[in-house]
Amino acid sequence: MIGFKDSMRTPPEEPTPEVDVPALTERIFANEGLLQSALGLAHRRQQADMSLQVAQAFAGNGSLLCEAGTGVGKSLAYLIPGIIHAVAHRRQCLVSTHTISLQEQVMHKDLMLCRKLFNTVEELRPYAGFETAMLIGRGNYLCGTRLQEALRSKLDLFPGPEQKELERIERWARTTQNGRVQELNPPPLPEVWEWVNAEGHACSSKHCTPENCFYRRARQEVAKAQVVIVNHSLLFALIGAGFGPSSDKQGVLHAGDFVVLDEAHTVPAVATENLGEHISSYALNRLLLRLYHPKRRKGLMTYYGDRYDQKAVVEALEATSLFFDAVADALLTEQDTARIHNADWVAPILHGPLTALAQRLGDVCNKLEEGPARDEVKGLRTSLIAYNGAINTCISMSEEAFVYWAERGGRGKSIITLRTAPLDVAPALKEHLFNRQTAVVMTSATLADNSKLEGFRHKVGAYGAEGLVEDSPFDYENKTRVFVAADAPMPDAENQRLNIDWLADMIAYCALKVDGGTLVLFTSYSDMNAVADVLEVVCDRAERRLLVQGRDGSRTDLRNRFAKAGNGILLGTDSFWTGVDVPGKALSQVIITRLPFENPSHPIVQARCEWHSAHGHNPFIALTLPEAIIQFRQGVGRLIRTHEDKGTITLLDSRLLNKPYGRQFLAVLPHPSYTVFSKIDRNYRFRPL
Repeated sequence: MIGFKDSMRTPPEEPTPEVDVPALTERIFANEGLLQSALGLAHRRQQADMSLQVAQAFAGNGSLLCEAGTGVGKSLAYLIPGIIHAVAHRRQCLVSTHTISLQEQVMHKDLMLCRKLFNTVEELRPYAGFETAMLIGRGNYLCGTRLQEALRSKLDLFPGPEQKELERIERWARTTQNGRVQELNPPPLPEVWEWVNAEGHACSSKHCTPENCFYRRARQEVAKAQVVIVNHSLLFALIGAGFGPSSDKQGVLHAGDFVVLDEAHTVPAVATENLGEHISSYALNRLLLRLYHPKRRKGLMTYYGDRYDQKAVVEALEATSLFFDAVADALLTEQDTARIHNADWVAPILHGPLTALAQRLGDVCNKLEEGPARDEVKGLRTSLIAYNGAINTCISMSEEAFVYWAERGGRGKSIITLRTAPLDVAPALKEHLFNRQTAVVMTSATLADNSKLEGFRHKVGAYGAEGLVEDSPFDYENKTRVFVAADAPMPDAENQRLNIDWLADMIAYCALKVDGGTLVLFTSYSDMNAVADVLEVVCDRAERRLLVQGRDGSRTDLRNRFAKAGNGILLGTDSFWTGVDVPGKALSQVIITRLPFENPSHPIVQARCEWHSAHGHNPFIALTLPEAIIQFRQGVGRLIRTHEDKGTITLLDSRLLNKPYGRQFLAVLPHPSYTVFSKIDRNYRFRPL
């Protein structure tokens, strides 16, 4: 479990009426206003308009959907009024982002600018002492209580090598400042870390304090912060797990908080991912092995249980293996992802063993004295019951308006996972965000469809929210060139080799025509990897660094190495369409290899298309095309990040020219002028900036 079980904050005190936050915000962002005079930042009309609307939403506990094009400066437009409102009214501003890079920008750049502004201007000095905190999953923190319990029973729980790892963690615990797993180098063994991190049920206010538990210390920091930074996945995981104030209280996660969701175009997808069930063979096995590992003869039941309890765990392990094998045989013999259409599609052979084990664990708990050990066993029993219920739900398909599927993944495709997701997240978002009597601001560079926010409004359930669309202040017409390849072969599985050869040849040609770096965006991992194999020789010969997502490092590491290279070629898919920020010559060209239509065979896409068809809509027009256009705008938006940037957008999909819907993609380009070129005449026509 992630997050906060009990309330972290006392209800807010009465607000101080002397501060008119919208009026003060207007003076800060005005032409020749406080922001301009104190920090020397250029006045941006779009930023001023956005900041005022945001401040009014905060003041009136209202909702706002705001598309703010690249260069508007939306972070400062919501942070400055957010901090002032939080400090003046003794509330908390929760800022949620999708990418690590934006979280780091907000924490280490934008908030520092806000503090500098507040310290420089006498009128704003009362707000300069605002406190900030980062909210991350509790499994990232070391729990002192669980560490001591593990050390106390290490002979019964850990084999020799794992005991040494436990001792290494104990030594690290004496010197670490924050107790976050990311600070431990080399990273700990997962099978040891799961015994000592703060996700265990022994980590609670009954046993832990900020003095002996890093998670409790972090909670203390979050509780007193005026600005809390979180990511969308954790936010919706917490919401999905039922955390937050009671239904009659104001706030989303903490009493009286108000919320900004940046990179909000990702909210529907992230909410879909986190408001359903994930039941994996790996996770259930790990839980059972913590209770008792038959080969090692280690686990909690060797310490607190008896041979009958151990036997119940072994039977549950055997049933788990049989059950997930049955899932694979029923659905995954020819594909890695398969939708479940009918209830009772597999025998519920796990229900009996898990129920019996839960009963025995209840008996063990009753025999244990109050303390961390009892809470640990009790917590595992609770998790086991939750797994049992979720599996039964997947078999009976009892949750209406949900889609169900199974997938195979992990190393060697050995992990089987049952998944569920809501067909429509709007009702849940309306309930947990927009009906919480507090301000909710959603912003992104790409929310609108043909300059209208209605489509996004319905996706997120923000039916009464105000809307604002602010264009980018950048001079795209003089800073970008757009090229569209007329002879790109149509995506066709039968001509896959032809497509790959054409793509590799064209990417090599276009990338080498540009002095700076090129970001190449794919819609398929297989296409990306096949092209990478061909490009390696070309890049070696040209002495250009080739970086490939998934094989050359983490997303952050790839971004940093690409920026440092200056003229590198970075191949990416999925997350590289959004959130990659590389200003300057290091990113001088963006190549889009295919229009980013969602995989039509994915169960969620299938089910939503069926829903639209059943309601008389064309699913391509209502669902597929708008989603692709938003993703396309995000990809194109990677190019120009500052007023000084210039570069080339190269589009290698001829459907832009020969399909009716191509005009809708071309209409959202930064400027309407583009040049058509082909492999034959490319030397004559393709002249990038």
